[in-house]
Amino acid sequence: MSTALLCSPDGIERVQRALRDQNLDGWLLYEFHGVNPIAVQLLGMGKTTRRGFVLIPEKGQPVALIHAIEASSWRHWPFESRTYSSWQEMEAELRELLDGCTRLAMEVSPGAAVPTLDYLPAGMAGLILNLGVEAVSSGDLVSRFHSVWTPEQLQMHRQAAEIVADVAQQAFARAAAAVESGSPTNEGDLSEWIRSQLRSHGLTVNPDCIVAIGRTAADPHYSPEGKGETIAAGDLLLIDLWGAFDGAVFADQTWMGLLSGAVDSRTQEIWNAVRDARDAAVTFLREQFELGGEVRGYEVDQVARALIADRGYGEYFVHRTGHSMDIDLHGSGPNLDNLETRDDRLLVPGIGFSVEPGIYIPDEIGVRSEINVYWGPDGPEVSPRDIQQEIFLLMDV
Repeated sequence: MSTALLCSPDGIERVQRALRDQNLDGWLLYEFHGVNPIAVQLLGMGKTTRRGFVLIPEKGQPVALIHAIEASSWRHWPFESRTYSSWQEMEAELRELLDGCTRLAMEVSPGAAVPTLDYLPAGMAGLILNLGVEAVSSGDLVSRFHSVWTPEQLQMHRQAAEIVADVAQQAFARAAAAVESGSPTNEGDLSEWIRSQLRSHGLTVNPDCIVAIGRTAADPHYSPEGKGETIAAGDLLLIDLWGAFDGAVFADQTWMGLLSGAVDSRTQEIWNAVRDARDAAVTFLREQFELGGEVRGYEVDQVARALIADRGYGEYFVHRTGHSMDIDLHGSGPNLDNLETRDDRLLVPGIGFSVEPGIYIPDEIGVRSEINVYWGPDGPEVSPRDIQQEIFLLMDV
């Protein structure tokens, strides 16, 4: 996630080696009004109001095709620029730019399988395809050159992970103390407190959370109306919280606590299934790393999903096992997903993602455990350091 990677000779050289490895003629990036955040990041773009294209050929110099009034937006571009004014000129220049190209990487996803890659509008895609160009998904290029963490971002993620874990523990303690005092808090107020704590510890980039009890936690993306439900004795409490330092990647975790001194057998059974699915996914990642094999996102999802299905709760695991994480909470790299999509992108070294299986039984209970994984040179690195093994018992009775 180096900003403006494609504006440096070194970045271009790295991308061109990858293009040759994939037998591609080049990478065509399209941008208009921020519609393609991948292009925005890799090209270091500011505001644009007209259509722009950049062709990175598999060898030779990159070329930008931009509108005649947008020179200021592209003043940082160090390579060749061509301009157009009318739509007729744009189409003619684009035809000339792509002359001789037969296979180009673009931000497309066959069958719209991966929405975080599907940024080329259908009309523009049709125009390019009519020039005799085959559009190949840029997915693995995006993973390698957009979603890979820098060493600095990894270090900041590690720091953020411990802050997020600590705020979660404090939030559980706060909820329990409120019950014991006779003035219980509620989902909305505890959420506000969590957000304020994340900000006060420097996680100022989109700090947020989900606080849900019992049946409300059965909605994986629950958001309360007003103050939400009161958090009372006996309640099962889910806290999902996240945030990032400026310029860093997110830490995103989910924890479970019970406002009681003992867990009933059904809740324990559900928790065991969720925790074991989480751990099975990590074990699979470690085993594959040690074997030196390739791993694709959907394969990790299958491992977690199969375990939950074997425990009898498969129909209640209604979302993917994990999402990509980069400068966006839900990043542009591979997701651990064979449910919502079949994400067959490779887990390339340097990316990160969540692992967060869950079981959600409508109007009854929701349980999730979420950790983060960095796919590093020594295998999967899990954060935070201490992950949850049992539901926290928050009260003596």
